[in-house]
Amino acid sequence: GLRADGRVLFGQPTLASRAAAVEGRQDVDIPANGIPADCRHITPQMLTLVDLDQESIDRVLATVPGGVSNVQDIYPLAPLQEGLLYHHMTFAAHDPYQQHALLAFSRREDLDAFAQALQAVIERHDILRTSLVWEAAEQPLQVVWRQARLPVEQWQPTAEGGSLAEQLREHYHPRHNPLDIRQAPLLALAWAEDRPNQRWLALLRFHHLVNDATSTALLMAEIAAHMNGRQQPLAPAFAYRDYVARTRLGQASHAAFFREYLASVDQPTLAFEWQERAGEPVDQQHASALLDHDLSLRLRHQVRQFGVSAASLFHLAWGLVLGRSSGREDLLFGTVLLGRLQAGAGADRALGMFINTLPLRLELAGLTVAAGLRQTQERLSALLAHEQGPLSLAQRCSGVAAPTPLFNALLNYRHNVAADAQALLQGVPGAQWLSSEEVLSYPLMLAVDDLEPGFRLGARAPRRIGAQRLLDYLSCALEGLVQALEQAPQTLLQSLSVLPAAEYRQQMLAFNATASDYPSELTLHGLFEAQVRRTPQAIALQAGEQCLSYAQLNQRANQLAHHLREQGVGPDVRVGLCVERGLEMLIGLLGILKAGGAYVPLDPEYPPERLSFLINDSQPLAVLVHQPTRALLQAQAVPLIDFDRDHWQHPGQDDPVVPGLGVRHLAYVIYTSGSTGNPKGVMVEHRGLGNLMHWSSRLCGPCPGGTLLQKAPFSFDGSVWELFWPLVSGMRLLLARPDGQRDPGYLAQLVQAQQVTMIKFVPAMLLQFLQLEESGQCHSLTDVFCGGGELTEAIARLFQRRLPKARLHNVYGPTEATVDSSAWTLEPGAPVPPVQLPIGRAITNTRLYVLDAHDQPVPLGVSGQLHIGGVGVARGYLGLPQLQAERFIDSPFVAGDRLYRSGDLVRYNADGDLEFLGRNDFQVKLRGLRLELGEIEARLAQHPALREVAVLMRDERLVAYFSLHPDQAPPGIEALRAHVLEQLPEYMVPAAYVRLASLPLSANGKLDRKALPEPGVDAVLSREFEAPQGELETTLARLWAEVLQVERVGRHDHFFELGGHSLLAVSLVARMRQEGLHADARLLFSQPTLAALAAHTQCQLQRLEIPATTIPQLKRQRRL
Repeated sequence: GLRADGRVLFGQPTLASRAAAVEGRQDVDIPANGIPADCRHITPQMLTLVDLDQESIDRVLATVPGGVSNVQDIYPLAPLQEGLLYHHMTFAAHDPYQQHALLAFSRREDLDAFAQALQAVIERHDILRTSLVWEAAEQPLQVVWRQARLPVEQWQPTAEGGSLAEQLREHYHPRHNPLDIRQAPLLALAWAEDRPNQRWLALLRFHHLVNDATSTALLMAEIAAHMNGRQQPLAPAFAYRDYVARTRLGQASHAAFFREYLASVDQPTLAFEWQERAGEPVDQQHASALLDHDLSLRLRHQVRQFGVSAASLFHLAWGLVLGRSSGREDLLFGTVLLGRLQAGAGADRALGMFINTLPLRLELAGLTVAAGLRQTQERLSALLAHEQGPLSLAQRCSGVAAPTPLFNALLNYRHNVAADAQALLQGVPGAQWLSSEEVLSYPLMLAVDDLEPGFRLGARAPRRIGAQRLLDYLSCALEGLVQALEQAPQTLLQSLSVLPAAEYRQQMLAFNATASDYPSELTLHGLFEAQVRRTPQAIALQAGEQCLSYAQLNQRANQLAHHLREQGVGPDVRVGLCVERGLEMLIGLLGILKAGGAYVPLDPEYPPERLSFLINDSQPLAVLVHQPTRALLQAQAVPLIDFDRDHWQHPGQDDPVVPGLGVRHLAYVIYTSGSTGNPKGVMVEHRGLGNLMHWSSRLCGPCPGGTLLQKAPFSFDGSVWELFWPLVSGMRLLLARPDGQRDPGYLAQLVQAQQVTMIKFVPAMLLQFLQLEESGQCHSLTDVFCGGGELTEAIARLFQRRLPKARLHNVYGPTEATVDSSAWTLEPGAPVPPVQLPIGRAITNTRLYVLDAHDQPVPLGVSGQLHIGGVGVARGYLGLPQLQAERFIDSPFVAGDRLYRSGDLVRYNADGDLEFLGRNDFQVKLRGLRLELGEIEARLAQHPALREVAVLMRDERLVAYFSLHPDQAPPGIEALRAHVLEQLPEYMVPAAYVRLASLPLSANGKLDRKALPEPGVDAVLSREFEAPQGELETTLARLWAEVLQVERVGRHDHFFELGGHSLLAVSLVARMRQEGLHADARLLFSQPTLAALAAHTQCQLQRLEIPATTIPQLKRQRRL
């Protein structure tokens, strides 16, 4: 009568303390089975563990061969069985919980004896004679048969089908020949003679519903006992009904615990951001290894020293791995609990499904290693007291609504596991264990076998993530934890790395091996002056009909520079420039630089208030204007230098020499939008610009005779590359007319007329350009650059159709890192990546790091904030020292380097290229899941009627904006929803759809998301109450109201929004089938509204087919 609370195992890790914690307790009083052995009519009063009316009982009996005389008991499912049934019903391809073991026998007689012994074990244990029924009653039930014959089948292989073992496994794969869980036993044996190897192969199939790992070992031990004539000493079989009864008790206690434990959890922990989608096959990978012997010994010594279990340390290490791969410090993952500690006397030798998976929550922010280990131990102990609480209940007590999972990773810590599977067959004559299939219940699974003193580790993961990677991360985390416990237990957990040395070197060094020699001591204008000396008479600049050679442009810029020097301009002195695009713009830019100053672009199109702010903030020594812009600044208290007056044309035309001027001085101050509402001035030095010019020349090579079309506003930092790279590489710089950047037709005409070879767009303008038929005639283009936004798959495919011989460069970089920091090139004819093009790798002399919130590198493939280092990092923000200190930091990786925190989320793809995911201060999350809006936009863009697409999150719902191709009829909201649902899950489907004539663009040609209007009533499928229509909808509404326990259900109501979850979905399907409506739980996920479900539900009477068999004569001897 002695019993220990489950918490003892973790709270009292030593044998002595466990013994002291054992307490005597009264066992639970479980009502006996009321069905007598010779029963001919089962009534509701006989069922002591479930309430059923007579009609439901009769329907259940109709599913059992032999009817009432073959029914021993009827009772509900255990909590984990309910979850497995749900998966059985919802997985279209195959049941993930059907398992097999492949055995080989040296003699046919041993195979016969094995089958007969297995039949004897089936007769001993109720759970092995159990079938499931879920369509005949309002709740799923299990029915214990009095007699159930093991199906034994001989199988004949084909001559050319490969190895016999592979053929056998493939033939009986669940997708071809699933076990029928409505028939007992939930085991089956198939065999074939393997003549070349002089053996007999046997495939034992069984379902996880009636079996777990402990049960497998017990099953094989009992088979061995029967085969060796030692069955008499076996203890009486454990009644699985007793376990089920216990699991039904204490639900209120479980609910109270989980509410306190999980109520504040509103986001799932999805390691590697891996989200399974129903029906998508996953290529799983397996890896296993023994933990390093020395590390194992050190680990055991430290857990003894700290008075905790080894399991706690492994759980903490796994938590670190999952936290780093999900970007979370408040994290959840599943832990497998034995389920037998509180199952009653004899449960340790019982067959059946006992194990349970429950969420372990670790809140590690700010914790030391010692504190984190204590928290893990305490929470595991607390969880063990609720080992029989359903996972579905735990999720309902959290803020993460179904069908979103709480977590995607699992840890199974196992004691007393055999060193190899063959040990399971110890005592089974002539048998060899060839293989078995593990249950893959979660995408990421870690098994730790405690072998005392060593540990065996096994990992399963999708191939894209890599099972061996998981083991490497875990080993690294364990080493870090053990070392910290040995040397400094107060070390912060956040400072520990989980990256193995090889991956760390790859990210820190290999991906950043960008060093490249260039004229690093030349200023930007010095590079231009060198080009002037090489090609003085070549055309440098053209605006309309006006042209200047390199020599002429240099002379005029020198004249202005000498004048500015006389006005006091020198190193780091700021000079404003407010002119329209034309010759004066380049003369002004070069003149300011040659005088040693830094130019401040003042766009004439800016509102007066913004111009006033920029002048007051930048405090320029003077502002250059001309006649069209003079009036804009006359009210400003700043000296004006007018290009239309002659006094700036200094007689000196030689290159000025500015004492002390170097590449560490400012070239310009460009203002970008600020989070406070006011623009912030970014100070950029010459050294970064020299590197930008060098990288461009390496990317495109010599370009004699080439022409670049400049069209970006010069207040936009993308213009810097357009304006200066042609002038340092000997090309012709062609200026578009003022405001010409907004007219794609004009641009296409200009490219053709002037034989432009290079041009740069933002994505929205590139799309408009490519949508013109005329763009396909721009054959002179060799290189097209795109930056300033997400370059989508749809745009890239259109580009390849229009300009099949041109290269498309996707460039990325914030103003604070000198225009461009990374680039990726789509070569002509190359495959287009899905969704959106990557932003590639670092340009020359630039270092890129993907870091977490504590500036630690994240695992490959995991999103993190991009930090940029190298010569391109700007000096900082003008007059904003606090913000500068926050965003510009000393590099922890390269001495003397500075990093810019970009605020952009990125991740590395499998090719080592960076993918842009959006701003970290504008993460889009819905129902706890981070959404990639680009993926939704890419799917919408595939609709033939849609020309432009954008998706936003507004008020906790997704809103899609679109424009139409000419002469296309607008598709309806239902049609667009259905189009998205064909490839994306329901939670990624926009709730509102707004049609616009065209999407709004900002002054620099980017999509202006702030200008997108609020959706009107006509943009939404109304969820206001609308009564069900027709008999089918009315019936479904009644069933929904009963199952969900709500007063009324409208035809547009959403099952999961009304509180539905996986187990209620099973109940609803059962109720529907009782009404003669045919559906399955999968349908609810794809059609979660009442009207949609009704439209896809088959109305037909469901007949329960009863096998035309009599009760088999089990006592008769039978050869295989």
